[in-house]
Amino acid sequence: MSEIIELNIQGMHCANCETTVQRALATVPGVEQVEVPDWRQGKATVQLGEGADTAPILSALKQVGYPGAINSTAAPLINPATISSGDHDFDLLVIGAGSAGFAAAIKGVDLGFRVGLVGYGALGGTCVNIGCVPSKTLIRAAEAWHSVGHHPFNGITTQQVGIDWPAVKAQKDSLVATMRQTKYADVLAAYPAITYLEGQAAFQPDGALNVGGQTYSAAKYVIATGARPFMAAIPGLEQAAPLNSTTLMELDELPESLIILGGRAIALELGQTMARLGVRVSILQRSASLVPDHEPEIGKAIQAFLEQEGLSVITGVDISRVEIRDDQRVVHTTLNEEEKEFVADQILVAWGRQPNTEALGLENVGVETTGAGAITVNEFMQSTNPSIFAAGDVTPLPEYVYVAASSAALAAQNALSGDATALDLTAMPGVIFSDPQIATVGLTEAQSRAQGYAVKTSLLDLEHVARARAAHDTRGFIKLVADESSDRLLGAHILAAEAGEVIQSAVLAIKFGITLRELTGTLFPYLTQVEGLKLAAQAFDKDVALLSCCAG
Repeated sequence: MSEIIELNIQGMHCANCETTVQRALATVPGVEQVEVPDWRQGKATVQLGEGADTAPILSALKQVGYPGAINSTAAPLINPATISSGDHDFDLLVIGAGSAGFAAAIKGVDLGFRVGLVGYGALGGTCVNIGCVPSKTLIRAAEAWHSVGHHPFNGITTQQVGIDWPAVKAQKDSLVATMRQTKYADVLAAYPAITYLEGQAAFQPDGALNVGGQTYSAAKYVIATGARPFMAAIPGLEQAAPLNSTTLMELDELPESLIILGGRAIALELGQTMARLGVRVSILQRSASLVPDHEPEIGKAIQAFLEQEGLSVITGVDISRVEIRDDQRVVHTTLNEEEKEFVADQILVAWGRQPNTEALGLENVGVETTGAGAITVNEFMQSTNPSIFAAGDVTPLPEYVYVAASSAALAAQNALSGDATALDLTAMPGVIFSDPQIATVGLTEAQSRAQGYAVKTSLLDLEHVARARAAHDTRGFIKLVADESSDRLLGAHILAAEAGEVIQSAVLAIKFGITLRELTGTLFPYLTQVEGLKLAAQAFDKDVALLSCCAG
């Protein structure tokens, strides 16, 4: 059986490089097919025949001056199956009616196929109902309250702060209801070719899909059932009835104190929000720093900013058990080899999410999952069953709604048209909506070195960005990582107010292989935060403190 491997290739800087790499790989014994999508991406996909060795591939690249490394191993290309309209109830059945499910269903209809969409629970899935939309509107409400001078610190209760939580919650619920209607219910009504089915879905031993007691069949399937908050098996934790990101936002009354277990996006976003609404917040992080997947400078800085607002942040904590004592939650930990207790009214568990796969009957149709329960897919979003694809949070993909929607549309396209288009996450942005925000794209400095790049970096404090100074908010910095040899931008990591609005320029720079010289030669509008991106690029070889306003 053939296999597909993806290569990361260094040194390509023009279309001729792309052609050279294509020819070198095509001459390697055992290589059946080569695709070099674009020299700017620094990647190639190779299909190997059965038993072929990968070593000659890397040797061939090295000989022509483009060192490479194997990025991932994927399942073989699948020949497209003929979809006969008379054999099945649907050409495509999409399981899950969130953003990913809608994207797959709409793509299927746009391609001219008969599509069924299976929903279970609230229409719209996680993002609009219990995820991005409600959390971000609460973050904005807390930010507005904070900005007008209400800065709660330890020792001040929610009652003393005076925030009208029921009103804030009602506003959040109203927004959720409106967006669920306009972005999902109304959209579904606009696509009469999509047949909506309501009920729990489960594959049967004969391969059919049971939905609420009725059985259906399809030529192809896309699973997009999403994920739910993960709950670790800590002794006593379940008995303590901890909150998760969903139940916290549904509380009728805020607690006076809250312990958050975790130190990534949800912990930072909701922790800071609750603190600004008057809750005494303690963050207990198992890793040595907050957001450990980011640049270390970001974790250190965001911790300092949170602590300035009165949050207690403790890293390197080993949690042993949880108990309820006198109507309060007690978290027993080991910290610096000493036992320590943390006490609060409530606990929020923010340890990531768990894929919704248990009830799908995947064992009946040969769909393999990871140890964490995520559906294993190749870069074409195809599972180990050639007729079943998966997308979004139910897979190991990064848990962003835009990744979910993009991967789902791609899954439907590959499933129905027989295309073998890979999902490209080379220039995938990520944003944490803390204040200041954390926004990143591309490789960190450590990741770049691990992939064999000779890197150079710059770190620009926001005091050098005129917009930040005019707004009297110079918290944060911009760190850029670039390839020493090609001058191409490899990664951008921003800690700043509205960093999420800045990062897209860096996304485009990485996606299209823009060099630092090209970046510094581009016009950026003055008194905008994104001008800091140009200044950070200039900082590789200039002292930006010596530049006048708008200096080129």
